[in-house]
Amino acid sequence: MLLELQDGENIECVLMREPDRRTICISTQVGCAMGCVFCASGMLGLKRNLSRAEILEEILRMDRQLASDERLTNIVVMGIGEPLHNLTELLAALDEVTADDGLGLSPRRITISTVGLPNKIRELARIGKPYNLAVSLHAPNNELRSRLVPINQKIGIDEVLSAADDYFEITGRRVTYEYVLLSGLNDLPEHAQQLGRLLSQRTAHVNLIPMNNVETLPFVEPTTPRTAEFVKIMEQYGVAATVRKRKGADIDAACGQLRLKREQAQHAHELPVVS
Repeated sequence: MLLELQDGENIECVLMREPDRRTICISTQVGCAMGCVFCASGMLGLKRNLSRAEILEEILRMDRQLASDERLTNIVVMGIGEPLHNLTELLAALDEVTADDGLGLSPRRITISTVGLPNKIRELARIGKPYNLAVSLHAPNNELRSRLVPINQKIGIDEVLSAADDYFEITGRRVTYEYVLLSGLNDLPEHAQQLGRLLSQRTAHVNLIPMNNVETLPFVEPTTPRTAEFVKIMEQYGVAATVRKRKGADIDAACGQLRLKREQAQHAHELPVVS
């Protein structure tokens, strides 16, 4: 669902129906400042944070899409924006969602994704609620990660992993590592081996995500055999790994694509015609 805010900005939220669950994915910012090179969400930069009320309205609008015999079971904070950049407003909204007189959803059914901001990860751990943490890793070494996730140049993988280790130590919640597979770039056997060595001694789960093709970006998803080989190598290192099911790509509605198309169309309409 593409939502227009009161100031005319646009964000996305998603309802995903599975046989045993009803999950919604929500945004926390208008745009994103992280600059991940494969993601449509940040291609137009960061406009602003969402307010507590705007985040709540996303959740409630998705909840209202459910039939009378359906119930919201999970929330993933993986939409547009870096959630830990807007942690105050996000936590205020989730307080309402988890309250007994709110939606009464368990914090254990809420996953917060981050590109890896160590201080904010530790701050989240200290609030005392068992939210699930997903770290968008996307590469097994600093050279490659800094190319794909520019903020890594200021942080480094070791510090991200150290903060994630602290999160597990404080909360007891297993950390998930998100890894977008980009054909020929980060999906080679050597990358899987490096990732396996990084995570083999950690209580971790790897969520492999074949690239959602964006027509303005030069990246494509790997072949099915290459993805299967990556999973097999993870298993050889004793690291749990699953391949995330792709949703929304068939209608260009994955990873910020709806908003990007709307913004580009509006911008094109505003430009003068040159003959």
